[in-house]
Amino acid sequence: MAPERLSVVVTRRLPEPVETRMKELFDVELREDDTPMSRDELLGAMKRADVLVPTLTDQIDQSMLAAAGGKLKLIANYGAGVDHIDIHTARQRGVLVSNTPGVSADDTADMALALILAVTRRFPEGIRLMSEGKWEGWSPSGMLGHRIQGRRLGILGMGRIGQAVAARAKAFGMQVHYHNRKRLHAEIEERYEATYWESLDQMVARMDVLSINCPHTPSTFHLMNARRLKLMKPDAVIVNTSRGEVIDENALTRMLRAGEISGAGLDVYEHGAEINPRLRDLPSVVALPHMGSATHEGRIEMGEKVIINIKTFADGHRPPDQVVPGML
Repeated sequence: MAPERLSVVVTRRLPEPVETRMKELFDVELREDDTPMSRDELLGAMKRADVLVPTLTDQIDQSMLAAAGGKLKLIANYGAGVDHIDIHTARQRGVLVSNTPGVSADDTADMALALILAVTRRFPEGIRLMSEGKWEGWSPSGMLGHRIQGRRLGILGMGRIGQAVAARAKAFGMQVHYHNRKRLHAEIEERYEATYWESLDQMVARMDVLSINCPHTPSTFHLMNARRLKLMKPDAVIVNTSRGEVIDENALTRMLRAGEISGAGLDVYEHGAEINPRLRDLPSVVALPHMGSATHEGRIEMGEKVIINIKTFADGHRPPDQVVPGML
């Protein structure tokens, strides 16, 4: 007799190859449309599933975990970030949590470099000029931006994505600097010709471009607050492909509007899809709809990691990408 298959509930639509493979392996309940579940729908899913496959749009807090009951055993998150899940409460209630680290590093780093180029070379302004039919031809002083070769790039968070950004920046001739919770090994610094700054304040004050690549945790919330943003040079650019909560968005908006920071390239926002129109509409801001990891290849790889985590758990072992509080 075949062993009973795990019941799995997926909260959002995933790539077809991923959903099909899940259907082959598990007793899976797929989402019919791609809208986020309501809080009640999500709680219902947690109550009837052995394994929940959520995304960053699903807020799984202490009260939800307490009300979920005893059936749920694994939260196999579709994505690397887990700040939307109360990891501590999950652990206390015997619910394992896994994620999909490393998959989106290259895709997100590509987007960070794209945003750096887009802001410094004024891509959106050029596109608008052409689409509105207002370009009157080449001129020596027209649409002048800045080259990035030789400019100092400060990377806030030198993990997988931060290092991928460093590799690309080095190829573009940028000078790589970084601030991290822990200093990297000397051979890694040598690989990227990277300069370590123990003081974030000192690094921020000297950079031409600042790239945010750290996760959102209680200690990084508003890490780039009004005081620290004011340390940036007036001609500096800030790029964020990590989590919106790391930057005080209101303070950033005020400074950009006042010309105290030259520009910003943003793929994430402090309040999710609720973007301050005073920020979004600035010509010095390149705003994207959280596209950093949005490639067909990356999304399928993320799904494959989710499946491996669930299958390993089903076989009686700990998921290879298990997340524990000490990692945060």
